[in-house]
Amino acid sequence: MARAFTPKVLTANRLLEGDVIYYSANGDWVTSHDDALYLTDEVQANELLAACSKLSEYLVGAYLANAALEDGKPVPTHFREEFRTRGPSNYHHGKQAEV
Repeated sequence: MARAFTPKVLTANRLLEGDVIYYSANGDWVTSHDDALYLTDEVQANELLAACSKLSEYLVGAYLANAALEDGKPVPTHFREEFRTRGPSNYHHGKQAEV
């Protein structure tokens, strides 16, 4: 039996800068997980993921990451995704410098 679909967000890395990016409800790519489109429909999620193959000049490594909804915003459900929301970890820069 197939597993039930769990809610997701569409994530990737921006090709030139390497920033973690998320697909938003208005069709843009954003750097905040809070602004990601919360996907509850498996067909829509897979269609959006497939469309990423046409964006190879802009992004790399697109995939669907599990998420939950808290206070109306998507939050990561796996430690790897929580870690990715904080940006690069090799030294203090990017999102980590903003904290």
